[in-house]
Amino acid sequence: MKEFSYVIRDEDGIHARPAGMLVKKMQEFSSVVSLKNGDKSADGKKLFQVMKLGAKCNDAITVAADGPDEDGAIAAAKAILEENL
Repeated sequence: MKEFSYVIRDEDGIHARPAGMLVKKMQEFSSVVSLKNGDKSADGKKLFQVMKLGAKCNDAITVAADGPDEDGAIAAAKAILEENL
């Protein structure tokens, strides 16, 4: 399992457009992808769960991937977050 933390920099927090981009990309991987914000967790392949995390600006989220292509999933998630949030 691989994971990383990321601090949300977007003033709007996690919102529909970047969340949709992240979920769509994570669905390309067979690894299990999860996101955590405080005591809330979400399946990284389900848009409504990612949105319900309620991550705001300056919140630190943790992204984890576990499976055969976890390295690719982590790299893709990190790139999307850094470019969009």
